[in-house]
This record gives sequence, structure tokens and C-alpha cells, in this order.
Amino acid sequence: MPKTDRPAKQGTQEAPAVRRKTLTREAWIAAALKVLEKRGIADVKIDVLAKQFKVTRGSFYFHFSSIKDLREALLEEWRARNCRPFEALARNPHPDGLVFFEIIVLTWVNEDPFSPLLDLAVRDWSRGSRKLADEMAAADDLRISLLEKAFLALDYPADEALVRARITYFHQIGHYTLYFRESAADRKRYQPIYGKVLLGPNAEAAESRQAIAQGQDG
Repeated sequence: MPKTDRPAKQGTQEAPAVRRKTLTREAWIAAALKVLEKRGIADVKIDVLAKQFKVTRGSFYFHFSSIKDLREALLEEWRARNCRPFEALARNPHPDGLVFFEIIVLTWVNEDPFSPLLDLAVRDWSRGSRKLADEMAAADDLRISLLEKAFLALDYPADEALVRARITYFHQIGHYTLYFRESAADRKRYQPIYGKVLLGPNAEAAESRQAIAQGQDG
């Protein structure tokens, strides 16, 4: 006799298959970035991340060859977010010193894509790596050189342009290092004062010339 399907028993259903969410390489990097920013590179470990995701170490090795591979991915994230925006400015500096200064500062302040916490974490990491320390120093030098160009465009002498660039940069890094916090209202109120102090008298003269020129054009 031909086989027939047995009728399903009433009151019973097949349990749906439980699908396990597959972790992506990006998910591992994002989790490692959070650990790096909060606790430092010493705590970026395979076991720590695997425990956080509730997976085995094998899941990690599906995306990375080693912990060194993951660390290089973290550095590449830092380069993309905190270095390349400034490298782009170096390739195409704005000729107006005031405008260029504002563009540089907003690259930090807007934090898109720049990450202060990531910058601090990599700076701390670099204290244990000569190679990374050299790379961080190069990043610092580039940022200072951009500010220096802005001050030179404002007709400051070379030495004064360099010193003003350093003061501006140290001021910005100091805010991050001290984890300085203030209300949005205070930040907005103090911002023009900071700008006036950091930019100095040549900026005021440049603004006056621009106002006169705009009045004549009108």
C-alpha cells in the first residue's frame, strides 16, 4: 500500500528554529573601540569581547587572524576619523586665514567624524609603542601646521604664527585631556571670547577690512 502522511497530533507544533545572530567584523571593532576608549588598550582582549558577546573565541577568529589584526583595525579607525580629515585640509587649505581657522576648529568641535575619546585612547596607547608614538607625533605636527598656516594667512610673523598655533592646539587638547565639561549655553557664550583671545589683533583687523569691503560692495 502507498505510504500516507500521518496526521499531525493536535495540540503540538514544531518549534521554530532559533537563528543565532551572526557577528560582523564591524561589530567586533565597534565593541573593541568602546573598550579602548573606556579602559585602554590593555583591556582590549579576545576573551573580554567574546564574553561580552556571549560567544566563543572561534567567532573572533572568523573575522581576525589575531589580536594584532584587531588592534590594527582600531588604529585604522582612528586614522580614518581623526587623521584623514586634517590630511584633506592640508591638501586644500583655504586662503582666508579666518575661514581656515574656523574650518580647522570645527573639525574638532563638531566631532563628526573626529572622536576626542578615541584620540585620547590612542595617545595613551602610544606611550607603550615607539612606532605609534611617532605616528601620533606626526598627527600632532600636522594639526599644528594647519593652524600655523591660518595664522600666517592673517599676516602674523612666522614665529608668532607657530606659537599661536601651538597655544590653540594645546588649549583644545587640554579640554579633552581634562574631560572638561560645560553647559551648551556657557560654551556658546564663551566661544567668541576664546576666538578673540586665540586669534589676536590681526584677526580683528582682518574682520574690519572685510566689513569695510562688504560695505563698499553694498
